[in-house]
Amino acid sequence: MPDLKPKSAERAILPSGSSSAGLGVVGMIALVIAALYVGREVFVPVALAILLSFVLAPLIRLLQKAHMPRALAVIGVVLVAFAGITALATVMATQVTQLAGDLPRYQVTMREKVQALRGSAASSSALERAADVLQDLGKELDKPHVGATPPTNPLTPSTVPATETKPIPVEVRQPDPGALQTLGAFITPLIHPAATTGIVIIFVIFILLQREDLRNRLIRLAGSHDLQKTTAALDDAAGRLSKLFLTQLALNAAFGVVIGIGLYFIGVPSPVLWGILAAILRFVPYIGAFISAAFPLALAAAVDPGWSMLLMTAALFIVMEPLAGHVVEPLVYGHSTGLSPVAVVVAATFWTWLWGPIGLVLATPLTVCLVVLGRHVEQLEFLDVMLGDRPALSPPEIFYQRMLAGDPAEAADVAEEFLKERSLSVYYDEVALAGLRLARADALRGVLNEDRLERMRATVEELVDDLSDHPDQEPQSGRTDDPEAAAAVEASEGESGRADLPSLALEDLNPRFRGETPILCIAGQSPVDEAAAMMLAQLLTKHGLKARVESAASLSVQAVARIDDAGVAMVCLSYLDAGSPAHMRYAVRRLRRKMPQARILLGCWVEEMDATAATALQEAARADVVATGLREAMALCLDMAQTEATGILKGPIAISAA
Repeated sequence: MPDLKPKSAERAILPSGSSSAGLGVVGMIALVIAALYVGREVFVPVALAILLSFVLAPLIRLLQKAHMPRALAVIGVVLVAFAGITALATVMATQVTQLAGDLPRYQVTMREKVQALRGSAASSSALERAADVLQDLGKELDKPHVGATPPTNPLTPSTVPATETKPIPVEVRQPDPGALQTLGAFITPLIHPAATTGIVIIFVIFILLQREDLRNRLIRLAGSHDLQKTTAALDDAAGRLSKLFLTQLALNAAFGVVIGIGLYFIGVPSPVLWGILAAILRFVPYIGAFISAAFPLALAAAVDPGWSMLLMTAALFIVMEPLAGHVVEPLVYGHSTGLSPVAVVVAATFWTWLWGPIGLVLATPLTVCLVVLGRHVEQLEFLDVMLGDRPALSPPEIFYQRMLAGDPAEAADVAEEFLKERSLSVYYDEVALAGLRLARADALRGVLNEDRLERMRATVEELVDDLSDHPDQEPQSGRTDDPEAAAAVEASEGESGRADLPSLALEDLNPRFRGETPILCIAGQSPVDEAAAMMLAQLLTKHGLKARVESAASLSVQAVARIDDAGVAMVCLSYLDAGSPAHMRYAVRRLRRKMPQARILLGCWVEEMDATAATALQEAARADVVATGLREAMALCLDMAQTEATGILKGPIAISAA
């Protein structure tokens, strides 16, 4: 009783502390956003400089390998890069000036095309007649009432005295501007872009010159307790970002060149301008290609008296954008940039609101930087969780959540994507079984009651039935695009789980295993143990050994006597933990009394159990064999099914994951 007050006091304090910490984090985020908004004149050039440094760093490393001094390499690469940017800006300005001079000529064609559209439209249509009726009604309502006398205005000309003179118009003119004023009006619009460009150049040079020093300072901020890990993480992040941005720049530039050449042959004016604009706007996610297509489409409609130029321009963008986005990009740098689709949209909205149009162009690169930092810096892991395309939960946790929610259909969809690259036994062993272990752990902690466990068992039963058509074999081809399935496949890389177990024909079996159901899978204690037994029974059936499943209730003293043991050659006990050796021993003893002719396999589905522990468990439970994974249990059953009638085993007594 004396312990109750401290515990209740602790519970009362924890929410307050956690809420204070949460408010502190929210306040810090708000402060950072406010600083980015207020200081955008400084932060925008810094962001541009950082992104350009990622693009230019590989070129500088190549020059350094050619024994060029670092300072000379940095200055040379930066000057060449900005000379190229300046040349592109000059070309765009020239094209815009030329286009502005030709616009009056295009207005006539556009006006004639609009009039032709109006003339060709069916004037007798219902909408046209409705518009005419509404227009006539509006005119009638605007007419003055017949016979009404307009009100007398004392200020009308008829009441003004004849002797009053009309006011003299006055025009105010500014004096002609001097030479200094003209020069100032010309220079003022150029000051801000020139200053921003100068700041970017200076920042790029210093970032590239002091790259290692800046990295060391970032390591210090991120945590210097593990220099090797932090250094490797930052180097990996910098290399990945450099490769991503350089590749994206090359692809977008190639896209712009193709668009410009295509528009040139189609005959759209200023094709160089639209090609450069298409390359730039393609950095904008989702809507960039549509924006870049809108201008040449409108111009094609204005230039050509017919519609062929417009249709060819539309076809050019319709063909090239999907080809670049869905064929070339996945081949070059994968299926995505590492961002979730929602994160891309949110990032574009956020950076546009914060920094305007330049923020829209920089949204994806800046967010990619944040996600990469979140994957390598522990303090920033929340950025990867919020913005990255990797699932926030591990594959077993996702499976467990689906089973808790009673959603076998979605779990089956992810499983089928997984089965494009891995076998069914790998999925059951490394994803489903691991998820069931999480459920068993929660049940032991008392947070899962019997009803929810039974619901999970029923959900797993539906999932197993949905996957009954898939053979347990290595997939011949195919690759998943599902993020959850891809994460599960990545987690299974290098793990044991190849579909190398044979499928036995009836003539290959020991006569004792040729019955209707020669293998009996029995749950140890809980409904989730029964769920694991269902998976094992299905896998055995796919390899030529028929099996059936019994619930944990069949292990009671009264129920064991009622088990149908006709033709049973082997019993597989299913446990998701090794915490009840006494229960295992009594279960084995009861089964031996009931079926003395059957071999007993103890399946203890524990993630980490070496051979010594498995042997000790086998001796404590007095089982014939012990397995810690579904594939191991299948290998033992297949081995026993091929032995001679004497029942002598070919394989070892105990097999473990080690």
